Parts: sequence; structure tokens; C-alpha cells
Amino acid sequence: MVTRIDTDYLVIGAGATAMAFVDTLLTESDATVVLVDRYHRPGGHWTVAYPYVRLHQPSAMYGVNSRPLGNDTVDGTGWNAGLYELAGASEILSYFDQVMRQTFLPSGRVSYFPMAEYDGAGRFHLTTSGAEYEVTVRRKVVDTTYQGVTVPAMRPPEFPVADGIPLVPPNDLPAIRAAYDRYVVVGAGKTGIDACLWLLEQGVDPARLTWIMPRAPWLIDRETVQPMPLRRPEDIVSGHMARHEAVMGAESVPDLFERLNAAGIVLRISADDRPTAFRCATVSKAELEQLRRIEHVVRLGRVKRITETDIELDGGAVPTGRRALHVDCTADAIKQRPAVPIFQDGLITPQSVRVCQPVFSAALIAHVEAAYGDDAEKNALCPVAQNPRTDTDWLRFAIAGNLEGALWAGNADIGRWLDTARLQPNMAPPMPADPAERAAYEQQALDLADAQTSKLDELLRAHAARTGTGDEAG
Repeated sequence: MVTRIDTDYLVIGAGATAMAFVDTLLTESDATVVLVDRYHRPGGHWTVAYPYVRLHQPSAMYGVNSRPLGNDTVDGTGWNAGLYELAGASEILSYFDQVMRQTFLPSGRVSYFPMAEYDGAGRFHLTTSGAEYEVTVRRKVVDTTYQGVTVPAMRPPEFPVADGIPLVPPNDLPAIRAAYDRYVVVGAGKTGIDACLWLLEQGVDPARLTWIMPRAPWLIDRETVQPMPLRRPEDIVSGHMARHEAVMGAESVPDLFERLNAAGIVLRISADDRPTAFRCATVSKAELEQLRRIEHVVRLGRVKRITETDIELDGGAVPTGRRALHVDCTADAIKQRPAVPIFQDGLITPQSVRVCQPVFSAALIAHVEAAYGDDAEKNALCPVAQNPRTDTDWLRFAIAGNLEGALWAGNADIGRWLDTARLQPNMAPPMPADPAERAAYEQQALDLADAQTSKLDELLRAHAARTGTGDEAG
């Protein structure tokens, strides 16, 4: 027997993106929502993430608009000391559970179905009981699964491993009960960084660590993304000007990164590296110092296979064995799916409209859905900003930020929403009170952004012509 349900919005998934979207929709409309999710509790990939994972951005910048995450405190100990707190997996899961049970369900407008598989065409079934449902959607389906967030525990390694060679996802590290001679961390993204830092924090001698780094990453100094009041207005202004001077003075993409690195805008783990990756990962200076203690860093490309005696890579091999624990941190957390219009034909496909800020993006998309009627106008206000992967994507990251500011600067409604959105961090210096001075200040900022955008586009095009990669601005 099929149970039939009517609703305004059918939301597929109950991860962070879905929670941020539904929260804003409930606040700003009278809509009803059916939430269908395969996991047993809200939180999406956080339900299977490694237990020691923490946000790389302040807790205050994550979650849903209607409910603060954390206490807005500054860490006094550890490698994040002096910076705003970073919520961990257990805190985030508890937070989303509270949002569901204390905000969504008591509203009477949300029906939540965990342990459910969406079968398409408005149909889903519960994986425990087998009960089947058919949903009549009055307004739109919201597919929050399009970008397919993946963590290592969700899939086997992408390379063959010989029998008897220990290999685990980062989730299994806390279960270690006997020391290994060596720990081999495979992958240099956020997960690989977290695994290295966790092992060092547990007292593992860095001489016993091997870090397989297929592509060295450019990193962001977490101190530069702290909201006010921790970060002073004068520091924010000087940071903006340092970036502007680095961009405008650069003669090539490699020269730009040397200038950005010298200004502390991007960081690299080793001075000997020429990083080719950028994924928005942040580190504190203390964490960076710890990572630099690892001397055995393998830069021979990706792992092809692990045999009983060797780790074979694209560019060579390094020895291994049964007394080495290999930690697979190679999962591509956010797949680079083709950008599609967010609003189309009764379907909303949330994607980033602010680079590397999926929950902010989802909340804004929900506001635009609630406040505007025409899909063309909505898409114009919410252009997709692809999340970065390569070093040259930092240039697109900067261009997208500049274009975002110009797009929303002239929209009074969006401006008011940004002024009150909790997920919009207070990272801009105070504006002049006088209307004329304020207008002049805003115009100056737009002019600087326009100049920056033109120069970044020029650098990308010159880089594409020089390297023959076709790697230029879109």
C-alpha cells in the first residue's frame, strides 16, 4: 500500500545544505516541507565523518540562520588558540538534531522521513519497514544531493591493496590499540591534513609519518577569515589592500602566488613546494608549524597500488610493509559536477553561490525562492560559483567574490537580508554613517573590485596561452 502526501516542497537529503535551506524557507514563508533522507539522523555526511573532524571555519559561520552554533567563544588552548571555536562532528550532529526536533518538527510544517531512499518522480520508501510513499508537490522539488558529498568511510580505496597490508579510512584511527612502526597518510586535502594533525596530537613522532602528497595545496591562514570583533577593522582593510596590491602587481600566475604568499593571504606547507591545488582549506599558524615537522613527504603523484613491499605511484615507488598503517584520505569530498541553473522547471538544485560556503548559499537560495517569483530573475541573483580545485581556481574564487559583491550591492532586498543573516559573517569594516560618504566608499570598493577582476581575468588568459591548458576565465 502506498501512502500519499501533499506538500509545497519535497527536499531530498537532510544534510547541512538541506537544513539551511529549509530553515530559511520556514522563517520567510508559510510553506510546508517533506524531508526525505537516507541517514538515521539529520546531518548528511557528518553522520559518517571521522570523529575528530572539526570545521575549518568559525562555528559562527556554519549551520542554519535561526540558531547559533557554539557559544561564539575564542579557543584558549590547542593549535586553534586565539581564534574562534571550531565545532566538531559530535557537536554539529547534536546541533542539527536540535534544529530538527526543536524548530522544524514543532512548526507543524515539516514532515521528516529518515532511513528513506528517494526513488524519483515523487516516490520514496523506508529502508527499514519497506513502507512506500508518493508525494504530490505543489511547488518544487529541492535536490540537495546533486553535488554528492563523499568522505573516505563512504567508499573503498580507489587503488588496489595487497592482502595483509593495513589500510583504513581516517574514521578508524581512534580505534588503534597497538602502535605501528610507521603511519602513511595518503592525500593532502583537508582530510589528509586533519589525519596528520590528529596523529601528531596523539604524540606520534613526525619521523614515523609518511605523507603522500599528490598535489601540494595552497592554504588559507585561518586568522584572516575571523569575523569582527576578533579581527579588527584596520586588519580587514589592510588585508583587502594587500590582496589588491598583490593582484595588480602580478606579472603572471606564479608571480601572483608568490606575492599572495609573501602577504600571508595564502600559505604553503613547504617553501620548496610550488602548490598546484587550492580547495579553501584553512590552517592556523600553529597547525602549519606542526605539519612542517613532517619531513618524509612523498611528491610522486597519485597512488596506483600498494603491494606487500611498495607503494607504487605515478612517478615512482616508496617501500612499505605490514607494520605500516596506511590511512586513505583520498575521497573527493565535493564532486565537481557541471553547474546547472539552480531554479528550473519545478526543481531547485542548490549549489554554491558563494565559493566554499554551501550553507550560506543554501540559505540565500531559499530567501530568493521565497521572495522572488520568476526563475530567470532568481537565477540572475544566484549564479553558480564552482568550488575550487586547482591553484588557478584561486583566481576564479577571487573573481566570483568580486562579482558577487557587485551583483548584490545594488539590490536593497538582498542587502537587508545579508545585514540580518547569521551565516553572513561580520567581516567588513564599519561603513561611514553619512550617506554621501557611504556611497563614495561603496563606489570605491566596487571600482577596486572591477580593476582586480580585469587583472585576474588577464592573468588567467595569459596563463592559458602560455601553458596551452585552456585554463582561463569562464
